[in-house]
Amino acid sequence: MEHLSIMWAILGLGIALLSLPGTLELLLLTLGGVLPSRRLPETYANQAPRHIAVVVPAHNEQACISRCVTNLLSCDKPSGKFSVYVVADNCTDDTAARAEAAGAQVLVRHDEQRRGKGYALDYVFNILLKQDIDAVLVIDADTVVEANFIRACEQVFANGADAVQCRYTVNNPQASLRTRLMHVAFLAFNVLRPRGRERWGLSVGISGNGFGLSREVLQSVPYCARSVVEDLEYHLALVRAGMRVRFVDATTVRADMPTGGTGTGSQRARWEGGRFRMMREQIPPLTQAVFRGRLRLLEPLLELLLLPLGWHVLLLLITLLIPFALTQGYALFGFSVVVLHVLAALWVGGGTIKDLAALASAPFYILWKLTQLPRLLKTAHKDATWIRTKR
Repeated sequence: MEHLSIMWAILGLGIALLSLPGTLELLLLTLGGVLPSRRLPETYANQAPRHIAVVVPAHNEQACISRCVTNLLSCDKPSGKFSVYVVADNCTDDTAARAEAAGAQVLVRHDEQRRGKGYALDYVFNILLKQDIDAVLVIDADTVVEANFIRACEQVFANGADAVQCRYTVNNPQASLRTRLMHVAFLAFNVLRPRGRERWGLSVGISGNGFGLSREVLQSVPYCARSVVEDLEYHLALVRAGMRVRFVDATTVRADMPTGGTGTGSQRARWEGGRFRMMREQIPPLTQAVFRGRLRLLEPLLELLLLPLGWHVLLLLITLLIPFALTQGYALFGFSVVVLHVLAALWVGGGTIKDLAALASAPFYILWKLTQLPRLLKTAHKDATWIRTKR
């Protein structure tokens, strides 16, 4: 009996340790995220970027590219110039023609061997660096932005930011239960957590949509990320280079999310599979760097150790079911942190009662994610092809 108790204790402690860094990260970012944001001084024209390029990487996006370009061109004008560029990357539809008709400058790229958003961005950035561009902003083709998007990003750049990331949420939460749950997840991942990092003076990360880079950053750290989570890969390169991404809490970009199971499954598999690949590749060198004294890499390490929230909750549940009082107590604490994290995300992100009600289906969502595990593991490889999500 005593031998069995020791085995349960070892098992409980082992599984608890897998989720402990994530629990600490959630606690840190939740506390920081609910604190008041630091206010920036007003932008002065002589400090702001003289010319901002808004870049839209697009692969077969004829259905929504016109809306995106029209929306961007109608934004409040910054103090300097701004231009909209669409990169029609390996398109087989009318994306390029529709983008040009809407008023964008269009760059057509065909390369069957090097396919993916990272390649498309590297292509356009190299072209823009030969022009008088001082900063670039990146927007996905399925996205709408708030009217103050360019001006709000300009202000943060004018205050010395190397790079920026604004709020990134879901444009169609009312479309289905899945999009409603994704909306809640985005409020946590793309609003609360960046707010927390900004409050603690950390680099807030890059979400892949609604981010911006200064000319100096692109010259110092070329955009050579190639994985399906190229945003995470590039952010780690920036932090290693001593640079920081600032959070633009004053504006939001909203993207359409898939409503059906097929589109949602393929999208989540690509995102989470790519993230697991980055964990496998980046956690060992980041851990070594932290132990060698590079403490600025500690939070990015904790961020990687935090599994997607559904998997994190699953680990806590397994820990709770193991009959060992110490780890069961930790699991209950971990669950309370998750609950506080989600409630705080709804609060700072402007969530509604419908978002709160959707959380009742979260257990079924976690079960669905378990069925996606084989697909997720299959997509956790280095160079994933750019596949347009069915929306």
